[in-house]
Amino acid sequence: MRGGRHVAAVSDASFDLAAGECLALVGESGCGKSVLASALLGLLPGNAETAGSAVLGGLDLLTADERTLARTVRGRRVGLVPQSPAAHLTPVRTVRAQIEETLRELVDTPRRERREAAVAAAERAAFPVDHLDRYPHELSGGLAQRAATALALIGDAPLLLADEPTTGLDRELVDRTADELRRQADEGRALLMITHDLAAAERIADRIAVMYAGRIVELADAGRFFRGRGPRHPYARGLLAALPERDFTPIPGMPPELGALPEGCAFAARCPRATGLCAARPAFDGEVACHHVEEPARA
Repeated sequence: MRGGRHVAAVSDASFDLAAGECLALVGESGCGKSVLASALLGLLPGNAETAGSAVLGGLDLLTADERTLARTVRGRRVGLVPQSPAAHLTPVRTVRAQIEETLRELVDTPRRERREAAVAAAERAAFPVDHLDRYPHELSGGLAQRAATALALIGDAPLLLADEPTTGLDRELVDRTADELRRQADEGRALLMITHDLAAAERIADRIAVMYAGRIVELADAGRFFRGRGPRHPYARGLLAALPERDFTPIPGMPPELGALPEGCAFAARCPRATGLCAARPAFDGEVACHHVEEPARA
């Protein structure tokens, strides 16, 4: 609810994610990507409502109570790399103390082993080991992001949920962070990466899910999406065309407000292929939701 109105921030989102696989969820700001992540972890505002199911290891995350989520899901089954690391780091404790405390809560290990694990987690997240004894306010935005990544990796959760994990990082650190997340998937973890960075998604994703106005409008193999015949949805094609290394052509117009979505296709007002058919909302067939699907020769 927002201002007494019901806002469907995410609807009809359906996908699976296997162990060892990376699914990148991409789309413009405000399309509902981070809302979906918050729903999976039970971190939505108190007035939010959820429906459907999200099953992980036999547990439905959408219906689990807060006690279950806090004690058995967050950190244990799902490791979160947050979009805003400053909000997830305790300001009065050093990075080392927070990593060690997180590990102690998950597995009661001797102090020496916790210190070694903290160093290992920092190195895996490309966080400088000589910064472990600093407080969050002493870190740049990029360092805070890497500290949050180290915290997410410490628990060896089977699912990693990375919400904009490369925000504030330069290209070299983006690549290092993406490669570490890919390594986690290669070691058997499932990885859901929410990102604006299509270059990072291309670097590590197995599949791409494109979200627009709260709905997944295309789900595609990453190879086909980036390097093969290309996306099939006009919005997904527009995202790729907007990249500097592609056409560098922005998508015209602005996304609709989630609280005032049109009856039919939410992208129709910005779509060069829109016709009268778009007055009806297109169904998602498991691959694409569009009345004018086409197979471009190349992206």
